[in-house]
Amino acid sequence: MMSMTEYKLKRDACRPKVLDKYDILGFISSGTYGRVYKAKSKNRDDTREFAIKKFKPDREGETHHYTGISQSASREIALCRELNHPNIVGLEEVLLEDKAIFMVFEYAEHDFLQIIHHHLHIERKPIQEVVVKSLLWQLINGVAYLHANWVLHRDLKPANVLLTSDGIVKTGDLGLARLFNKPLQPLFNGDKVVVTIWYRAPELLLGSRHYTKAVDMWAIGCIFGELLALKPIFKGDEAKMDNKKNVPFQRSQLLKIFEVLGVPTKERWPTIDNLPDFPQLNSFTPCSNNLKQAYQMMPGHKSEAGFNLLASLLEYDPAKRITAEKALNHPYFQEDPKPVANVLAQQNLEYPLRRITQEDNDIKSSRTSKDDHHARQAKKARHA
Repeated sequence: MMSMTEYKLKRDACRPKVLDKYDILGFISSGTYGRVYKAKSKNRDDTREFAIKKFKPDREGETHHYTGISQSASREIALCRELNHPNIVGLEEVLLEDKAIFMVFEYAEHDFLQIIHHHLHIERKPIQEVVVKSLLWQLINGVAYLHANWVLHRDLKPANVLLTSDGIVKTGDLGLARLFNKPLQPLFNGDKVVVTIWYRAPELLLGSRHYTKAVDMWAIGCIFGELLALKPIFKGDEAKMDNKKNVPFQRSQLLKIFEVLGVPTKERWPTIDNLPDFPQLNSFTPCSNNLKQAYQMMPGHKSEAGFNLLASLLEYDPAKRITAEKALNHPYFQEDPKPVANVLAQQNLEYPLRRITQEDNDIKSSRTSKDDHHARQAKKARHA
């Protein structure tokens, strides 16, 4: 009878290997989860390019005892396998090799952050109105699909919103996304802090434990403002957690929001006094809503409908904040120039290609070291 170890070795040997199926073209980026590589299929009939996300396995202690697949990886795999929409990054397949998970995604050449930086530093002029409108509409369209399927993204920011070379928006990085129709526990419990601070909704900053689709809509408002201004519109300094993992009060970030939108009141946000950090608002100097002035100073093209949509996305009260479904049909998108599906191709725009390097390519190195190990073992066996 086969032992469990023998069975696992036999099963692992049958699994397809990353380098048997894909040529790694280079290293894109790394994060807390692991690394991302650009790749193409070894199947010559398939000309597509892919982004391969290699997750680090969860480890415990100094002895590097492997505890399994991270919660973030499990969540992203489970959700991505179920999702299918032109404005959400598509998952091609998942491979397991050497205790590491490889998620193979469709490749997108650009992201919103890269485009904003290009216009700020290279072009030195605003993004065209039809481009802003098209990018924003497709972003909202993808998020409307997530929300219709009971998924909160929870980490929307320019770097996570990708763009193909034709101009098709693909929202990616669902590592923090959560199902919200039947969570097994309150959504607050799993991760105490979500969403990069500049895009974090005021209800989260004031300690809300029950957040909704409105969190994503606030982030979209921040991204819309950034596409127009070419810089983050609420750029606060993040207060870090202490050793006891207590979530600190984010005074700097709230101050940046209040300087533009004014300090919220019960008239504007009737349920604000239910939030844990509501008493802290007394320590801020009252100021008025200056969003209209801030909007007029943004270099991008301005219109009354554009301002109205921005204000609807940056509504303090989550219950009044515009939904993705309503935003798709907002007058801003009905007036000329209307949004188009593949805006870069239509406008004949070209942005710089994503930077790919040959360093940090540990897919190849791990494979090479494993092959070396097997060769040494075989050599030992022959000389035994």
